[in-house]
Amino acid sequence: MKGARKAGGGKPRPYERQDPDRHPGVRTKYASAILRKLRGLYPDATCALHFSNPLELLVATILSAQCTDVRVNKVTESLFRKYRTAQDYARAELGTLEQEIRSTGFYRNKARSIISCCRALVERHGGQVPKTMEEMTVLAGVGRKTANVVLGTAYGIASGIVVDTHVKRLSARLGLTKQTDPVKVEQDLLRVIPKKDWIWFAHALIWHGRRVCRAPQPLCGACGLKGVCPWAHKTTKTA
Repeated sequence: MKGARKAGGGKPRPYERQDPDRHPGVRTKYASAILRKLRGLYPDATCALHFSNPLELLVATILSAQCTDVRVNKVTESLFRKYRTAQDYARAELGTLEQEIRSTGFYRNKARSIISCCRALVERHGGQVPKTMEEMTVLAGVGRKTANVVLGTAYGIASGIVVDTHVKRLSARLGLTKQTDPVKVEQDLLRVIPKKDWIWFAHALIWHGRRVCRAPQPLCGACGLKGVCPWAHKTTKTA
């Protein structure tokens, strides 16, 4: 019958109207809606790692690989009292540093990276953490994720968007990317998230990923993004 609605009628949700892969502008609309919701949920989202200067954040971020921020903060509480400058880390005895950071996991690789990184800081940058992506990512143990954390959180420089496991997972669930490689995920996000929101957006997604949109058991029923989340809508329909 003319004008009849399909079963389950009602106004279609934004993500049901068009395929975002065929209509790129739709993904930008998703992003705008998500940003508005996130602002309401986490207006003050910021980095959970404890630090008082860029060097401390750099070391803490290296330690955070495959480790919780809570554990890292416990380790750095005493570590930062002992090692106050890049020179201190550059002169550190490898075996000693390994034991001091052992509980963060992968401690041998992390200790070598921290010492090598800080030696480069002393030799090339006067002991200071540089302020460009190019200079950061040639340091030992520093990739785009770590560089984005330090540049954004310590210096307020929006060089990109941090893509950790939470940001990667939520970006896919929210329909903002279909990529799995972190660099490609970041590129998709950069296209739809305004630059002024790059730093805050990653922190907000990380907070949401830890508190609600968990990896094994997301709390979709209690999620403040469920109205704009295609993944939550699919799971609700199939429940």
